[in-house]
Amino acid sequence: MEKKTNAKRTVAEYLIMTAATLVMACGIYFFKFPNNFVMGGVSGISMILGKVQSVISPATAMLIINIALIIAGFFIFGRGFSVKTVYCSLILSLALEGLELLFPMTAPLTDDPMLELVFAVALPAVGSAVVFNLGGTTGGTDIIAMVLKKYTSMNIGISLFFVDAAIVAAGFFVNGVKTGMYSLVGLLIKALVVDVVIENINISKYFFIVTTNPELVCKYINENLHKGATLWEGKGSYTGEEKTVIMAVMTRTQAVAMRNHIKEMDPGAFVVISSTSDIIGKGFRGPV
Repeated sequence: MEKKTNAKRTVAEYLIMTAATLVMACGIYFFKFPNNFVMGGVSGISMILGKVQSVISPATAMLIINIALIIAGFFIFGRGFSVKTVYCSLILSLALEGLELLFPMTAPLTDDPMLELVFAVALPAVGSAVVFNLGGTTGGTDIIAMVLKKYTSMNIGISLFFVDAAIVAAGFFVNGVKTGMYSLVGLLIKALVVDVVIENINISKYFFIVTTNPELVCKYINENLHKGATLWEGKGSYTGEEKTVIMAVMTRTQAVAMRNHIKEMDPGAFVVISSTSDIIGKGFRGPV
């Protein structure tokens, strides 16, 4: 039963990662490529290569670079190299090749570069946040940053920043100052969007419930919401009354149900509800 559950979870994760990677591909192909928004990453390198020569398209260049980086990753990291990274990287590259064949583009979709920039940032940022949240990446400069981390004292975040900054700087020389400035703004906004999306994906609610009827409350949490709870025995400082303090963590949907039923179970309960996006333990994230 447990193996079947794990298999279903794995299939669901790969389906979600596939959808998220396709969203990324649409953002890159329809909005980044036509506007020459070089915002770092392999897509930025491929756009620069596409600008300085006409033999290989940006989509094809991205496929070649990603395959080369994947091979390098296997040689350097061996079995420690993520299968999810390989999968998402190949899906992204092949999707871009497919879009290039199905929807050839010679100009941006609109004449509004700011509107195009919004979609060029939002779609890849949301897609990459979903992939990252499931433990994968789309490879590219992430692999370069991992190599730099392995052989230098820099951490992966700083390494990735310097790699992307160098690519954006090159975009200024190739595409001009105006497009370069749009690209720089996009790079900065993308970092914020990815963080916000990841935080909202993981957000949960935790309850502190002070009650005189802990059995009924815990029964509802265990049997209806299928969650656990932790109990403490407490004493009111004003009344001196003995009460039980229950702590429980649940999803936002479960939290709505809990909030609607708590007063029915114990009208005199004192309830504190708060949000958190970092929970490690059974039923939530694994160890990090």
